[in-house]
Amino acid sequence: MMAPVLGELIGTFLLVLLGNGVVANVVLSKSKGNNSGWLTIAAGWGVALFVAVYAVAASSGAHLNPAVSIGLAAAGKFSWADVPVYAIGQFLGAMLGALLVWITYRQHFDQTADPDAQLAAFCTGPAIRSPVDNLVAEAVGTFVLVFGVMSIASPQASLGALDALPVALLLFAIGLSLGGPTGFAVNPARDLGPRIMHAILPISNKRDSDWGYAYVPVIGPTIGGLVAAFVFSLLK
Repeated sequence: MMAPVLGELIGTFLLVLLGNGVVANVVLSKSKGNNSGWLTIAAGWGVALFVAVYAVAASSGAHLNPAVSIGLAAAGKFSWADVPVYAIGQFLGAMLGALLVWITYRQHFDQTADPDAQLAAFCTGPAIRSPVDNLVAEAVGTFVLVFGVMSIASPQASLGALDALPVALLLFAIGLSLGGPTGFAVNPARDLGPRIMHAILPISNKRDSDWGYAYVPVIGPTIGGLVAAFVFSLLK
């Protein structure tokens, strides 16, 4: 299992480094990309997923997301025994990616007076705080992601090196269409790992890490992944 777990760690590291990196570029003060908008963030996350999936698909299958691993296991396409091991790699990779974003943008974090913007460069938060609605939004977004991944995983006609492109476009579409309410975490590791790093890193003038919300991007995506597995199984 060492190679697949290392693949998940490296892939999730790349995903968060580039994904949270684009958020940092947009929201942090004095960055070249400051205030470049939601389209930049959604596109950046899509490209980040393309790079990450392309890099490690051969070694681990490029789940990069505990909700994907759980959904695949529930659909009988992945071993339940391997889910915790994959999740460890995913969470460690996400934490490492967040650390490198902070190192890269350290001066900009220090120059950013808004502690909410600092937090946004690590993890998601709701536009309107409503636990039930926020859970539903995360579940719906993750349902689309996991169902799409299952549908795309075995294409009838391979695109070769571009096989990662449909998944990247899928995340881009989720960000544009469904990301408004919660920021489309759709991935427990992508949210919780960087949130932990926000809590422990020496960031100037930072706020709390919003632990009261932290369960939403964990439970919501898990529910969405399980529902996607159930719906997918009905079609087979």
